[in-house]
Amino acid sequence: MLLWSSLGGCWKLGCEDWMRSSSQLPKQDYEALQERCLIDGCLFEDQSFPATLRSIGRGPLLRKLPERVYWRRPPELHSNPQFYSAKAKRLDLCQGLVGDCWFLAALQALTLHQDILSRVVPLNQSFTEKYAGIFRFWFWHFGKWIPVVVDDRLPVNEAGQLVFVSSTYKNLFWGALLEKAYAKLSGSYEDLQRGQVSEALVDFTGGVTMTINLVEAPCNLWDILTRAIYSRALIGCQTHAGKERVLENGLVDGHAYTLTGIRKVTSKHGPEYLVKLRNPWGKVEWKGDWSDSSSTWELLSPKERILLLRKENDGEFWMTLRDFKTHFTLLVICKLSPGLLSQEGGQTWLYTMLEGRWEKGTTAGGQMRSPRDMFWKNPQFLLSVWRPQEGRRLHMPCSVLVSLLQKPRHRHRNRKPYLAIGFYLFRMNQSYDNQRRLPPEFFWENAPLNWPETFLTEKEVSRELWLEPGTYLIVPCTSEPRQESEFVLRVFSRSHVFYEIGSSSSVVFSKEIVDPNEGQDEFFTKVFEKYPEINAIQLQKILNRMPWSGLGSKQPLFSLEACQGILALLDLNASGTMGIQEFRHLWKQLMLYQKVFHKQDTHRSGSLNWAQLRAAMREAGIVLSGNISQLMLIRYGGPDLQMDFVSFVHLMLRVENMEDVFQNLTQDGRGIYLRKPEWLMMSLYS
Repeated sequence: MLLWSSLGGCWKLGCEDWMRSSSQLPKQDYEALQERCLIDGCLFEDQSFPATLRSIGRGPLLRKLPERVYWRRPPELHSNPQFYSAKAKRLDLCQGLVGDCWFLAALQALTLHQDILSRVVPLNQSFTEKYAGIFRFWFWHFGKWIPVVVDDRLPVNEAGQLVFVSSTYKNLFWGALLEKAYAKLSGSYEDLQRGQVSEALVDFTGGVTMTINLVEAPCNLWDILTRAIYSRALIGCQTHAGKERVLENGLVDGHAYTLTGIRKVTSKHGPEYLVKLRNPWGKVEWKGDWSDSSSTWELLSPKERILLLRKENDGEFWMTLRDFKTHFTLLVICKLSPGLLSQEGGQTWLYTMLEGRWEKGTTAGGQMRSPRDMFWKNPQFLLSVWRPQEGRRLHMPCSVLVSLLQKPRHRHRNRKPYLAIGFYLFRMNQSYDNQRRLPPEFFWENAPLNWPETFLTEKEVSRELWLEPGTYLIVPCTSEPRQESEFVLRVFSRSHVFYEIGSSSSVVFSKEIVDPNEGQDEFFTKVFEKYPEINAIQLQKILNRMPWSGLGSKQPLFSLEACQGILALLDLNASGTMGIQEFRHLWKQLMLYQKVFHKQDTHRSGSLNWAQLRAAMREAGIVLSGNISQLMLIRYGGPDLQMDFVSFVHLMLRVENMEDVFQNLTQDGRGIYLRKPEWLMMSLYS
């Protein structure tokens, strides 16, 4: 027997039974609803997604619920509720009773990039300023960003604990409210029970997902992961399909994880390639080699071990790439811009999106099985590809990324599962002008250049193609004829024209997009062609040749001593050099330091005083007391108690380094115990 209770609120939005059959969300004006609540002195109640059993669902999820379930607002659950806090750990969310590990794994990948997260979760919402019990989130929904409005009534048990997603910080509620908004978009909490990491990643970013079957993983998987991590891709993975259960090795079968980092380390037996993963449960970890309690950590230098190993049951752990490929089946990489695998020069991609549908009797032809089947009835799209810079790379094909997305066929995403979809690619060797559709004879006489490897019952299938300049035909289809659904077809390339045969308008949505990381990738490639391993002298040359455009006319000059200090902080295996991973990490930090330094250097003097230093460090995520800040200025600043950019970089790297050490060694968050070799290593070398 379930008992339900809800407190508070008076402003309601009538929306009848839209959930029973409609495939569209109700249109709700967030600003107008909030203003109306503030004027009336009421808290918002969303009748389109009410605080009742109807929003939970009607299936197996009900059997998981506690005997008594109440709906409470965050101010009723905590004396100091906060929507979001930048000071909280980035991975602070834990899965609740809903089997939505796929959603949470994608969400945790999102938290690694605050600017991307803030597109989905407006972080300026609160329970104090203009609080009216109403919150808004944004999701990418088949070509456009749509808002989803919810009230803040959340299901809790008798003890006041959240039934679904919660934070390790009991006063933070952004994760629980985002899950509620996604449940509303999907139909109900019950509709989050099953899904793919790739589906949520697309909804959070509008990016393109690439799924790698780890049983058939490419030999350059480590290189792919390296490019993905440092081009700000979001990465999830899944274990073998099956009932969600904990195995003896600590992994959970039939479960999704977030890939949060990679690291090449040097052990006594040679190099090891490690991946860092997190369980959305916030607990239950891998027990094999390189786990928190594994003896393999003794094979590393003390410094490397201290900085990487964190013995805490928080669901995050390391394992080798070899074990990762053995125990996980799928790796999902969501790229915000298309150049993940491509190594072409240039920074501009052209993006075109077209919408279509498969209709029974007219355009639902199914897959290609025999020369005279119904395949020719499927929607047909012409793609013209040309080389953007004639005369360069004349014998090199062009990279074209094709993404096929199918729309849900029911308001409740799990009521009608996704169809198995794919697409074929044909080369056009002659013109078919003024054709509403290419005739069946074309498909009898021409074999596809590209067949779907498998028809996947997923929201998106994508593939990178390498095409010579010319005209091509793309035919998206379902695995069986007469299956109905709507779809979106996206094409990314350096230069192309893309349109549907027989359509009145050639382009529905087309624009140029810039991949900011591609210029950096080209820069990194040139650096490491010249310096595969960078020592202090080479680092000095690189940093002093950089334009540092973000610092204005005050260009920094890195001394050899400063570069030796920087290298010591990043050189985990004490080799006297840094590799590509360490340099990319350094580069990311330098861009952040340049930004905050320039912002606080209001007089453009090229240096910071005590107040400016403290403000710059706070903006970069480091909060120190006034006394400590003063000591840092004396230690790293000049005789006039001013700190230049080079000294600021050295200080910030050192503080962040020691912060990582403390977090990895502390058991209670208040203190640590160091053995003598570890103390000497951290005191003298870093």
